[in-house]
Amino acid sequence: MPERVVVYLRGKQIEVPAGTSAAVVAITRDVHCRTSFDGQIRAPLCGMGICFECRMKINGKPHVKSCQVICTDGIEIESDD
Repeated sequence: MPERVVVYLRGKQIEVPAGTSAAVVAITRDVHCRTSFDGQIRAPLCGMGICFECRMKINGKPHVKSCQVICTDGIEIESDD
């Protein structure tokens, strides 16, 4: 396994340690995961895939629980707005 992988967060290329979850990438780069129906920004809460607060668009697929996705080289991560 490589020590670092390249990910694209909102189109910006960044390197992160291998094994990092998409939720951690968002949190450490101060990017919100989604916006609630009433306009509040949401971020990961439980980190176990139970609460659904960390949903993001991963590789074009909306509503993916980002805390359950381990980054691979080239993964695309977007807020799920």
